[in-house]
Amino acid sequence: MAHEVRTWHHGLVARWWAEFNVGGDDVEYFRRAILASGEPALDAGCGTGRLLLPFVRSGIDIDGSDASADMLEFARRQADTEGLRISMFQQAMHELDLPRRYRTVIVCGAFGLGGTRRDDLEGLRRIRQHLEPGGSLIMDHYLPNREMSATWSTWVEQPELPRPWPTRTDRRRANDGTELELCTRTLAFDPLEQTTTLEMRARHYVDGRDVATETNAIVINIYFKNEIELMLERAGFREVTVTAFGEDRPPHPWHDQRIVFRAFA
Repeated sequence: MAHEVRTWHHGLVARWWAEFNVGGDDVEYFRRAILASGEPALDAGCGTGRLLLPFVRSGIDIDGSDASADMLEFARRQADTEGLRISMFQQAMHELDLPRRYRTVIVCGAFGLGGTRRDDLEGLRRIRQHLEPGGSLIMDHYLPNREMSATWSTWVEQPELPRPWPTRTDRRRANDGTELELCTRTLAFDPLEQTTTLEMRARHYVDGRDVATETNAIVINIYFKNEIELMLERAGFREVTVTAFGEDRPPHPWHDQRIVFRAFA
């Protein structure tokens, strides 16, 4: 049975993503991947359109889907401002039921967020069902050592949680002259279930005054390389390959923290 995805990608956090989470070297990486694999394409977990909007601007036939209505609304506003026509669907990956099939599906920074492991496996199955025969899934993944390289003792020693809110926050000026601030802390860690629960606090400042504060949590399922390979095979994919992000080579066991899975329907 599918579960509701619970994330922090709403309200002020969605606005932050739309204002500041733009660009990046992975835009060109995934653009080239789509051109090599074929169109039409789907950006599953498209958020506020960081990848989706540049792809549409460049003429790629691509749709977007995301679990967050707020994230999609910001993407739609920007598309409307630029006169771009994009089909976007408010659906979590494990709920995908779209009107057409795709030659390529990309998943960037969105796997394992907010649902259960069963949801994640069902999401891969739904993606497989939405691919044309011979179509490909291209999905990135950050290995656990990205966040835990300095705290591997967490896996064997029970940490004191929740962590306190950090004293240093990220505060930036938005396009309208007001300010947004984000900070994150760890609420829980379960080494048996391989999950971590993070809490994000977002604040909105007008003329230096805190006029709104929102706090939301997200459960992140922690996956290692071999687990995802097995899940892809169980979901019906074939010819699964894993490379270092941005390079056509196997990942290095110590140096590469971001990897890319490619699998064919």
